[in-house]
Amino acid sequence: MTTDTTEPDPFDAIVDAPFDAALSERYLVYALSTITARSLPDLRDGLKPVHRRLLWAMRQLKLNPNDAYKKSARVVGDVIGKYHPHGDQSVYDAMVRLAQDFSLRYPLVDGQGNFGNIDGDNAAAYRYTEARLTKTAIQLMAGLDEGTVNFIPTYNGEEEEPEIFPGLFPNLLANGSSGIAVGMATNIPSHNVAEIIDSALLLIDNPHAEHAQLMELFHGPDFATGGIVAESREVISRAYETGRGALRVRGRFSTGRNADGTWEETGIEKLGGGAWQLVISEIPYQLPKGKLIEQVAQLIADKKLPILEDVRDESDEQIRLVFVPKSRNVDPELLKESLFKLTDLETRFGLNLNVLDASRTPGVLSLKLVLQEWIKSQIDILIRRSQHRLAKIADRLELLDGYIIAYLNLDRVIEIIRTEDEPKPVMMAEFLLTDRQAEAILNMRLRSLRKLEEMELRRERDDLLAEKDELEKLLESPARQRTRLKRDLGNLRKDYAEDTLLGRRRTTIVEAAPTVEFSMDAMIEKAPVTVVLSAKGWIRGASGHEALDKEFKFKEGDGPAFALHAQTTDKLLVACDNGRFYTLGCDKLPSARGFGEPVRTMIDIDAGAEIVALLVYKPKAQLLLASNAGRGFAAEADELLAETRKGRGVMTTKPGVKLAVVREIPPEHDHIAVVGDNRKLVIFSLEELPILAKGQGVTLQRYRDGGLADATTLKLDEGLSWKMGGDSGRTRTESDMRLWKVARGAAGRLPPNGFPRDNKF
Repeated sequence: MTTDTTEPDPFDAIVDAPFDAALSERYLVYALSTITARSLPDLRDGLKPVHRRLLWAMRQLKLNPNDAYKKSARVVGDVIGKYHPHGDQSVYDAMVRLAQDFSLRYPLVDGQGNFGNIDGDNAAAYRYTEARLTKTAIQLMAGLDEGTVNFIPTYNGEEEEPEIFPGLFPNLLANGSSGIAVGMATNIPSHNVAEIIDSALLLIDNPHAEHAQLMELFHGPDFATGGIVAESREVISRAYETGRGALRVRGRFSTGRNADGTWEETGIEKLGGGAWQLVISEIPYQLPKGKLIEQVAQLIADKKLPILEDVRDESDEQIRLVFVPKSRNVDPELLKESLFKLTDLETRFGLNLNVLDASRTPGVLSLKLVLQEWIKSQIDILIRRSQHRLAKIADRLELLDGYIIAYLNLDRVIEIIRTEDEPKPVMMAEFLLTDRQAEAILNMRLRSLRKLEEMELRRERDDLLAEKDELEKLLESPARQRTRLKRDLGNLRKDYAEDTLLGRRRTTIVEAAPTVEFSMDAMIEKAPVTVVLSAKGWIRGASGHEALDKEFKFKEGDGPAFALHAQTTDKLLVACDNGRFYTLGCDKLPSARGFGEPVRTMIDIDAGAEIVALLVYKPKAQLLLASNAGRGFAAEADELLAETRKGRGVMTTKPGVKLAVVREIPPEHDHIAVVGDNRKLVIFSLEELPILAKGQGVTLQRYRDGGLADATTLKLDEGLSWKMGGDSGRTRTESDMRLWKVARGAAGRLPPNGFPRDNKF
């Protein structure tokens, strides 16, 4: 007889399936796993699986608040070995966060050792730190042994773990949560427990309470690091009504004394001689203090905050950041606003109340829905606890009845035990005992006989019957259940009342005052600068106002194109022949020690475009724009500023048509002069020129051949002036220009004698 040892062909296990269907099916399984078993918190206890397993493992290790600490490595080892088969570092990081009083409003782990700090430093390795549970964690897990929740098998089926924690502590809103799943995320701030309980009590009494009524009790986030939520009540209310919103969070300035003797959170500390400094005592949530100091130091180094001289960290257990102004004449409000705008001293917290409900379904809920679902789960836990207790009472009553019968017939019971080979059935038959009662009597020790006092047994039975009656009434009456929950919440509130160290509100909710008019220009030191742009597009800024007719040095083969005087606080308008305008800050120009830098590295000018004008931006000024096709319009300078490197399209051009003229229109000018390649000149009223933000413009002059050579504006009463040829530098003025004054769009006539041969004004 032979045995076939041929191994099965692995290709037989291949299943033909459409790739997209197979991929989508597997990705959906992964996505659901990420959403439900990793990233989103459960509405009922506010925990993700890793946090729940950490606390459960610590409870199993009996790490109660009054017991000794144990090494964090022991806790992490138990968690990844029994409940959570993931990396030890990720589990330890989760544990560290539960212990940080600057991360969690109400810490669930009491850590001993280096668990990190608000500067952003990491915790010590888990072999060096120790931990135990806090009182809050015990409150969150209260009732686990009372049949309140389901227990589910662990990943390997060897042990069990609770599905959720049944405690009354409202952890979801109290400590908040954040996480990113597949296709969705959650970001819930921490809140004040007293406010959460007050809001829950309102909904228990009046399930139909309006959202506005809730917001009278529930004021908004209460971050572990304090700070200020600078939003109006309406904005905060709308965010909690929809479950989504963005809230501005600011650092808090320290308390200082005003001139009238009152105390206010101005942050201004008066020094001698009229000097002062600004002090920060609290920073926004989740902002590492070290990162904020680096930001400010970098701004000072880059001279982007010239009104600030220095920043010092004088923190000990309390945060104290000192900002030293450049001089005592700096406006403190301007310094505050600049810090808010340029640093993370003001951040935005994106509220996203995305949680898993009792059916493990993710969804964005309003504050009212979150509280209602949590109340519903607590009522369910109360019912299950009561049913569990009733079962325990029934078991105990059964035994007590047996003990009373044994006490009343003690001599006969002893006789039966001594004389009968099988005393149990004899006792059950003679005294009508149940199996459990007979077994309990037989298992009693002799020393327990002295405890069998009828009065004690009957008193215990009466107490249990009374408790049973109360529990049965509780189970039958939803009103009693609500009353019991209110009483329990009231007792919990005492531990987190406003006058307790843990319960006192840390974050202030204030509507931000009207912002000080803040401009980055105010941050730039004003200094004269000479701007030079070469023919090949190299730009530089020389300190001071140098003579514009001096010979600047250029690269070989390059030469001058534009030179002008400006201030470092000015903005430059760069116009290209394709009709686009770009903006440059004079403070950002390269120095004039070399040849500068290509302007194309600073702004995104199209490859084929040429620069036709460079001028200083003046607010509320108007510019004359004209194309070589003889069309043009006036543009507001304020409309020409571009926020990005790509610039702003202003004059619409076609193939062969280019922007040729960009000139500022002085306020006193009232007419426009246009000359063509054909040396024909027209002058017409400025009122005939439209003011546009974008377009081709209107016809300025009509041509049979050629196009527009130049255009300018003038005051008709003063006539038209132009520079004489040669090196004389003289200017000629033709005062009577009425011969050339026509309607816009005319062909024109030859200019006055002596007009430049290059047809340029």
